[in-house]
Amino acid sequence: MYNFEFEKPSTIADAVAALGAEDAQALGGGQTLIPTLKQRLASPSVLVSVSGIAEMQGVCIEDDGAVAIGGATTHATVARDAAAAYPALAALAGQIGDPAVRNRGTIGGSIANNDPAACYPAGALGSGATIITNTRQIAADDFFEGMFSTALDEGEIITSVRFPVPQAASYQKFLQPASRFALVGVYLARFADGVRVAVTGASEDGVFRWSEAEEALNKAFRADALMDLRVNPMNMIGDLHGSKEYRAHLVNVMTRRAVEACL
Repeated sequence: MYNFEFEKPSTIADAVAALGAEDAQALGGGQTLIPTLKQRLASPSVLVSVSGIAEMQGVCIEDDGAVAIGGATTHATVARDAAAAYPALAALAGQIGDPAVRNRGTIGGSIANNDPAACYPAGALGSGATIITNTRQIAADDFFEGMFSTALDEGEIITSVRFPVPQAASYQKFLQPASRFALVGVYLARFADGVRVAVTGASEDGVFRWSEAEEALNKAFRADALMDLRVNPMNMIGDLHGSKEYRAHLVNVMTRRAVEACL
């Protein structure tokens, strides 16, 4: 580690002001950023913690039934407090990491980091969520731009994430046991106007929607509707945990499991 200034504002306005400093960076739960700092892969001069901002914490059910979650809300809180309103999303949160990670990591930090194997990006994209920042609202379809890349501008903070609640949903995660990230994870949500399928852990470009599966399931919402479909293995991640072809195969398997869970 190295020397840096540490700010812990109590309001969003103060956090935005603090992030205006040169080389300042926002800090959520620190589950990604702190290891990155230890490895000297990042060197911000100022860390601005948003974990103490009350207006960025908690789970709220809106008048239309949507679930709004503050950006500084921990995974453990989502797993507990969203269970009644949006069980599939709560189940996703409960599968992240271990108890230590779930009680420190935040939804805003996870989505902002957009790790290619993280769970929340699949939940947000599969749900058609809206990412709300201190300056604007961004549809999930426009937010995730590639591995570790998002539409966030410098100094922009995720203040909350708004999830419309589908008729049925399921998150199926093939766990990489050492890291507890998803080797492949599929979030499927069925709405009145169609099905959304989001895949994490598999692609070199990060989380993505599997449009061919959506089209097939919109015609017939059955697991066997996917039997002849495959994602292109050329764009999949290949490493010591699984080849490109293996991950491509798992995408189909986990999507069919998600359909069966919804049924």
